[in-house]
Amino acid sequence: MIGIFSEIHATPSDRLRGLAKRCSFLCKLSLHISQYKAQSPHSQALTAGKMRRAARTLRMKLSRTELNSGTTVVRPGFELPLDRLQNWMAQHVDGFQGPLRIEQFKGGQSNPTYKLIAASGQYVLRRRPAGPLLQSAHAVDREYRVLSALSHTTVPTPRTHGLCMDDAVIGSWFYVMEFHEGRIFWDVALPPQPAASRRAQWLAAVDAMARLHNVDHNALGLADYGKSGNYFQRQFKRWSEQYSYTRDGIDNPAMERLIPWLADRIPDDDRTSIVHGDLQFSNMIFHPSRNEVVAFLDWELSTLGNPLADLSYFCRVYHLPEADGGLQGGDWRQLGIPEERELMCLYSELTGRQSINDWPIYVVFSMFRLAAIRQGVAKRVRDGTATSDHASAVARSGVTMAEAAWRLARSAS
Repeated sequence: MIGIFSEIHATPSDRLRGLAKRCSFLCKLSLHISQYKAQSPHSQALTAGKMRRAARTLRMKLSRTELNSGTTVVRPGFELPLDRLQNWMAQHVDGFQGPLRIEQFKGGQSNPTYKLIAASGQYVLRRRPAGPLLQSAHAVDREYRVLSALSHTTVPTPRTHGLCMDDAVIGSWFYVMEFHEGRIFWDVALPPQPAASRRAQWLAAVDAMARLHNVDHNALGLADYGKSGNYFQRQFKRWSEQYSYTRDGIDNPAMERLIPWLADRIPDDDRTSIVHGDLQFSNMIFHPSRNEVVAFLDWELSTLGNPLADLSYFCRVYHLPEADGGLQGGDWRQLGIPEERELMCLYSELTGRQSINDWPIYVVFSMFRLAAIRQGVAKRVRDGTATSDHASAVARSGVTMAEAAWRLARSAS
């Protein structure tokens, strides 16, 4: 507390802002500890060590949430030509009325995403980034195609308004979709709320995932949205090559071990469905008050593939420490979060599966793939084309993700 009051004597506005942040953190820490005690009434008294761990965990979670939530002013280098965009909207978006105001979403590492505020309502714009791009990456036209096709199904998706493939409008391809009100959870433990609500949200996420995988992609005109069969073999080849392309200057011994380990164990399950490619809580919008998913976001990695890729990716958090955005080390059972096995059983029931064999291999693969993706972010940081303020931290996490994957691989061998 002495440190807090000393801020007052240091004066100016920046000191007062620092004081406000500290006070806010203490209030949230008090709530965090109170909730822990309420959910763990039979646990031992909180020691000084437990208090310090609770503070570190909360600081990490608040940082992740604050870095990604909401919008900010458009970052330098990511500005949009307002007049040309407004003219395009007037011609291609039904009911559009200006004037137009633009903000940039904080979250997202790949395709820059903007909030458009107009007299006719709010919209979301996703565009390809500027600069040199990895092969097959940032295909906003594919995102637009799958979102438009799924709009007539029970899969929760935002409605699309229009696609522009003319670089002359804003400098790169882009599409516009509806803005969804709701809640996005950047912390997998989800914010302070009753354990029953948290459990319901995890189950709702799996239910929405199953609805996606049950869709007949051929009936939607998406038979050519990707290749059928050999999904994991093809994905392994792609991300191994992407890792080799982006590895310059980054020492990642775990990735060097994972590549030959996975090469000998690639699953041969040939089931095919639409796969999202990045299904996690931060890419889901929940209803403002109900425990249901109203929209899946960020379809850049979507394709036709093995649906277990989405499920294992979603469940990877059970095998990651809290410091890397996972559940290990926390009291997640006390929070109402279901067991991994329960999610697997629910998913199997909803999709008509009898069982899931070799599950650890699927999870290791999902973590390997994510580590390769994050190494691509590291390359964009070096090239100066990263689209998020915290891209450097994401880039560094590629190494820790690979290390966690290797730990799981060794335990499963």
